[in-house]
Amino acid sequence: MDEQDRLAERFETRRGHLRAVAYRMLGSLSDAEDAVQETWLRLSRVDSDTVENLPGWLTTVVSRVCLDILRTRTARREEPVGQALPDPAGDAGDGTGPEPEALLADSVGRALLVVLDTLAPAERIAFVLHDMFAVPFDRIAPLVARSPVTTKKLASRARHKVRGTPAVPAADLARQRRVVDAFLAASRNGDLDALLAVLAPGVVRRADPAALPPGAPAELRGARSVAQGTLVFGRKARFAAPALVNGTVGIVVAPRGRLLLALTLTVEGERITAYDVIADPERLRQLDLAVLDA
Repeated sequence: MDEQDRLAERFETRRGHLRAVAYRMLGSLSDAEDAVQETWLRLSRVDSDTVENLPGWLTTVVSRVCLDILRTRTARREEPVGQALPDPAGDAGDGTGPEPEALLADSVGRALLVVLDTLAPAERIAFVLHDMFAVPFDRIAPLVARSPVTTKKLASRARHKVRGTPAVPAADLARQRRVVDAFLAASRNGDLDALLAVLAPGVVRRADPAALPPGAPAELRGARSVAQGTLVFGRKARFAAPALVNGTVGIVVAPRGRLLLALTLTVEGERITAYDVIADPERLRQLDLAVLDA
């Protein structure tokens, strides 16, 4: 085995870690794979004898590649918020098809991926590396061209955005979460009776036209009509997750971790009295989204 083969072998032992870092930074499995491949290309062009700490070097390089991608996205304003994502019929065969990405989004957390997409590139890099992979701030600082103290502030600001600020007391938040979890479970299972149990008799559902099938009414009233209309979303419920939306418990629908819809809900007692389905991209951008504690 020559030196290049040994280097490739050492790289492969780190591929899974690099892929995990890149996916959390980019929120796209295909982009993450591209970043990992670019990292290998850069490694193959350097003298490996000059790399004292290969794991650290690789993490630094993949982070730089991801930061460049995030900055390019920001400059081009290509965030797919509220836009339907292509849904190929099957796996691409390289591990980056819709099903592997859906499973990966579930493992990371759809709400977290949605909130990470709202962070500025440097904030996202600092938060992911420090809070999710325990990289020290003095190693992150050169990546984002900041001092370690300023980098720590970037991560702190990102952490605050990810956690959000609840608008209601903890007890009310927990009650809302129970109701929303029951609503999501019933929606995923197509259980009409369970939906009726969690909806108030006079519940109202309003939806942006982009969220509805052609000809469907924008407003529904009454538990049975709303429950039946909710079941129309059954396929999308698979991609839904509870989140903090404008300070209370809501729902984000994020196929492959990219925000498509958001639901704001009014919960009174143990039932939902109203909910809005937001699909308009501008309305989605105006929402204050954060991750709910488990």
